[in-house]
Amino acid sequence: MATINKRPSGKWQATVRREGRSASKSFTKRADAVKWARDAELRAERGHLHQQERAQAGTTTLSDALTAFRDTVVPTHRSADREQRCIDAMLKHHKSFMRLRLDTLTAVDVCKWRDKRLSQVSPSTVVRELTLLQSSVGHALEAGAVNVVQQVKRPRVDDRRERRLQADEWDRLMQACDQGRNPFMRSLLVLAVETAMRRGELLAMQWQHIDLQRCTVLLPKTKNGHARTVPLSPTAVQTLIELPRTDDRVLPMSADCVRQGFERVRTRAGVDDLRLHDLRHEAVSRLVERGLTLFEVQQVSGHRTLQMLQRYVHLQAADIVAKLHAPLAAD
Repeated sequence: MATINKRPSGKWQATVRREGRSASKSFTKRADAVKWARDAELRAERGHLHQQERAQAGTTTLSDALTAFRDTVVPTHRSADREQRCIDAMLKHHKSFMRLRLDTLTAVDVCKWRDKRLSQVSPSTVVRELTLLQSSVGHALEAGAVNVVQQVKRPRVDDRRERRLQADEWDRLMQACDQGRNPFMRSLLVLAVETAMRRGELLAMQWQHIDLQRCTVLLPKTKNGHARTVPLSPTAVQTLIELPRTDDRVLPMSADCVRQGFERVRTRAGVDDLRLHDLRHEAVSRLVERGLTLFEVQQVSGHRTLQMLQRYVHLQAADIVAKLHAPLAAD
């Protein structure tokens, strides 16, 4: 049985299923997808549905698939650096698994590898690796072979955190920034707390998109693919005014530079168990505490749904207690 579906990329995907097996291929034109599906159905009736795919996969290993995907497809992604590092680590540390051939690879093989990884790293890391593995195998078998990685269940990920800045932690972080050699680290942290931007959005921010008179910054490209305009607080505006304009980007740093720099700052400040992304949580919670509605906070943070936004709202219990015990206003 053949089905034709339009993918989010705009291409048409034709899928043919027969006796529990399937083959699929994507096309720019729907007519080409229909023609391929008809031909595939004829091949299936003759028992040749997977003959071409098996021949293609016969000499290809997981290592080959990941390497080809890293070198040809990943560079076109916005998160290319992180994906390349992840694939390099997989190739380096899982050589026996990477030697498996695609024509003999089974879902059981992948499940065993998944379970072993779950004993070593977090579920979110395993999900990220499985996603890259599935994409790599799918790219290697683009002619239509069954992607067994797609059949493997992903582990449940619950990465919600309730980490808020406590007591004098913020002052200690600022002092640690002043003691460091990176002139942009302090501004990065201040803007993170004042704008609730993600790390990638902060690093991609350009001077041409900043309007200090209207106190806004335009983000043409964001994680979810939707542009948004972020309102700037007085502190954020002042921070931007004080920054030197030596580059098209407001914060001319690489992701690795930020990661290593923040770790040094956190260590000098003696602030335990704090991630850079926690400052986004802090920013969202502060906006709610200032009295903004969730819809207004959503405009600032760029969350697509209120459900996702609520994961980031962690109010201080002490502030809630203070409001509960505040005297009622006189009539």
